[in-house]
Parts: sequence; structure tokens; C-alpha cells
Amino acid sequence: MLRHSDNTSYHPRRHPGNTNLHLQYGSTYCGLPLMVDKGPYVEEYLSSLLSVIQRALTQYPRVMAFRVDLHLPRDIDLFANTNKIISRFIESFCAKIDYHRSQLREQKQDARGCKVRYAWAREVGQRGRPHYHLVFLLNHDAYHRPGRLQSTNRNLVTRLQEAWASALQLSVDQVRGLVHITDNATYRIYRGVPDGKIDELPELFRRASYLCKEATKSYGDRQRGFGTSRG
Repeated sequence: MLRHSDNTSYHPRRHPGNTNLHLQYGSTYCGLPLMVDKGPYVEEYLSSLLSVIQRALTQYPRVMAFRVDLHLPRDIDLFANTNKIISRFIESFCAKIDYHRSQLREQKQDARGCKVRYAWAREVGQRGRPHYHLVFLLNHDAYHRPGRLQSTNRNLVTRLQEAWASALQLSVDQVRGLVHITDNATYRIYRGVPDGKIDELPELFRRASYLCKEATKSYGDRQRGFGTSRG
């Protein structure tokens, strides 16, 4: 919220740091709830987020979605302050999922496939260090849950750790504590909600809208603050 010269307040429609972006105020977007206390939001980011969710549900009747946060070690090289790091992380994680599905198909021909869809946001904290928030959307018939960090079995969380270590060119031990699965982070959404099931899409969108908030993103440093999967 800004103020006119006569000290009255107003809500700018265009983002003051990037006039190509538009700000969204209010408690909903396309009928879906937002985290009201985190607004305003960037309308283009909300639109992209919703499109990713819709594409996932078009391909799969059931989708498992979960939130994850990525942090950087204090002594990391400067290249990690660019978006190359998130691109490398996503490329590595997608490759691990593809490899896992191919292994399962060798064992069982009807093993379900899984395209990885995602949205990510880059934010800069008070100390000037970037961190990332992400939401992943996977085929529920291939993956039911992300798993636990403490598990001795390989799961989605261990693959996330391995991918983050690969992106940072560190060992898995060196990134422990830097990959954080947020509380109550898993959602199951349906193309058509079956009888007796709860429609978790509204709560997923509300939770994921955090990635689309205008605050704490950096503009003018040639680094994108938001991105999504394609297709």
C-alpha cells in the first residue's frame, strides 16, 4: 500500500519494482483462497501457479502435491546467488524421478509414469541471502507421499537432498538441514473429487500462494523471483 501526497492510501495496480507485473489484492484468486496476511500477490505468478496445477490434473486423475524449502550454506560460492542453482536442482531431481520410474518399469511393465511439475520462488532474507520455496506436483498413482528425512529407505525426500547436494556440488551430509519439508505439507487433489473425499485443492492453492507474494522478492538484479515447469 502506498500513499498519495495528501497522505491518503491507495493500492498500486502495477508492481513498482517491475511494471510488467500486476498486483493482486483481496482474499481469493479465481475463486481459490489466498493467504490474506501475506498479500499483495503478483497476478502473473498466481496465474502460472494455477496453470501448473490444472495441467497436472489434466494428465493425472489424482495428484500428490507437497511444499519444500531450500536453504543455502553460509560459505557457499557466489554462483549459488544466481538462479543457476535452482535450475540445476530441478534438473537433477527430475532426472532422479525419471530413473526411478524406468527402474520400476523394468521390474513391472505397468508401473505408472510421473511427470514432475513444480513452481518455485526465490526470496531474499533480511541478511541478503537467497532461499527458495517450492511446490511439487506428482502423479499420486506413482508417489503417495514425500517420505521422511530420517528414513533409512530412499524416498522423495532423500532424492531432494541428493539433488540439492548435486546442485551445490556438495555431499549429501553437507546439505542435511538445508532441505525442509514444511509442516502439513502434503496434499492430494483430484480431477473429480470422489464421494467421501475432501477437496484439498483450495487449501493447496492457499498454501502455495505464499510463493506468489510480492514481498521479499528481489527485482532489478537480473534474477527471476518465480518460475514454473512447462507443459
